[in-house]
Amino acid sequence: MLKIDGSMGEGGGSVLRISLALAAVKNQPIEIQNIRANRSTPGLKNQHLAAVKCLKELTNADVKGMKKNSEKIFFNPNKIQKKNIDIDIGTAGSTTLILQAAMIPASFAKGPMHIQIKGGTDNPFAPPIDYLKNVKIPILKKIGCSSEVELYRRGHYPKGGGKIRAKINPVKSLNSMKLEKRGKVQKIFGKSHTVKLPKHIAERQAKSAEKFLNEKGYETDIETDVRKKSETKNQSPGTGIVLWAKTKNGAIIGSNCLGEKRKPAEKVGQEAAEKLSRQIKTKKAFDIHMTDQIIPYLCLAHGKSKIGSTKLTSHTMTNIELIKKIIGAKINVQGKQGSPGNISIEGIEISRSDFI
Repeated sequence: MLKIDGSMGEGGGSVLRISLALAAVKNQPIEIQNIRANRSTPGLKNQHLAAVKCLKELTNADVKGMKKNSEKIFFNPNKIQKKNIDIDIGTAGSTTLILQAAMIPASFAKGPMHIQIKGGTDNPFAPPIDYLKNVKIPILKKIGCSSEVELYRRGHYPKGGGKIRAKINPVKSLNSMKLEKRGKVQKIFGKSHTVKLPKHIAERQAKSAEKFLNEKGYETDIETDVRKKSETKNQSPGTGIVLWAKTKNGAIIGSNCLGEKRKPAEKVGQEAAEKLSRQIKTKKAFDIHMTDQIIPYLCLAHGKSKIGSTKLTSHTMTNIELIKKIIGAKINVQGKQGSPGNISIEGIEISRSDFI
């Protein structure tokens, strides 16, 4: 049985999610200790328990230690099932992080997987739903993953109340990818939203981002999404903006910023634009969030991949060490943490036939 120290690297919830997702793909019993040991409140919280439950249902796994605040869990998966899964986090915990873990093994199911998740859709320290829809899913499509995600309700802290539905189509196998440098930026798109707040906030966020990016010479198309009070009775107010740059060679680079109390809408929009601009300047093809999210897929793919990252984050470096330990993939990093870099990956070629 494989044992993982949950305090390795950045020591957060991603160690748990990636470990369970890859264990499901490898049909490998795994024990994770010191879960979220580097956080102020260690152990499993509602969001992490929801991820475990989702992967348990997906693989009909035998699980021990699945309780709140547990710092140790045993997970013994069976074959990946084809089924519909309905998960309610019960808090404003991130729906996209749960889907992030589930999408990896669900891609190798016998048929399409349908997953509904209730909770937060626009959270700090998690990919917003608009990033998932407009950056991650289109990029994964390039390596063979076909998924669709629908947003029914947005969810903000503290009530949550958001709802998303995903359909993950099965793949025969994943393709490798060679994409180190971005192409010429063709256009920057975006979505600025508000929930139970005046529509002018979403408009001001969008205009601020557009102003900054237009001055840099980029063409922009930023939409607004305003959710009225009458439509969102059981949700918390919230706001945010997601931007993504489409480039000539197919690279998509994203950024985002959430609104906060007493933080002007103009500052929210400009911060998201500045983040995107800084990443574009590196000329690399993958933004700081997509880098660590695509690595597990490329490690399961056929052939050799090479990608360029706008910044090698602690999440990325932790994921790399974790993946090496669980599936033995060969990964080479050129560059230092905190700086742009390139990552070479030799996939182990998992195919759906391995599960049938």
